[in-house]
Amino acid sequence: MKKTLSCVVVLLGLGLGASAVRAAAVDDLLAAYTKAGAGPFDAAAGKKLFTEVHKAKRKPIERRCVMCHTTNLRATGKHFRTGKRIKPMAPSVNPRRFTKVRKFKKWLRRNCKWTIGRLCTAQEKGDLLTFLRAQ
Repeated sequence: MKKTLSCVVVLLGLGLGASAVRAAAVDDLLAAYTKAGAGPFDAAAGKKLFTEVHKAKRKPIERRCVMCHTTNLRATGKHFRTGKRIKPMAPSVNPRRFTKVRKFKKWLRRNCKWTIGRLCTAQEKGDLLTFLRAQ
């Protein structure tokens, strides 16, 4: 974590901007998932995970990531219960997306539990991140 933060600070200091920081953060996450035994990562598998219907065990309600984030990742989403706006997931539109490893891990943990009903595997996280960063 300290290594990632140092890298981010150095890249910002060099004026490389959010895209370089995002690339470093994404690369660090994918390397961690690979170290956990996952890979190769597949954007098509990530898209399927993002769009398919899941049934959580505790509350058998059909849930999908696109319920809040929409199928157009360049558009603003809206939490289906609270109505709170969710900034676009596409890094091409929202350059701050995926620049903070800690924030990505927090939201991924929370959203996997709610949507799928369990924590995502390292393979699923890598596939999903590969799909999202290509947007």
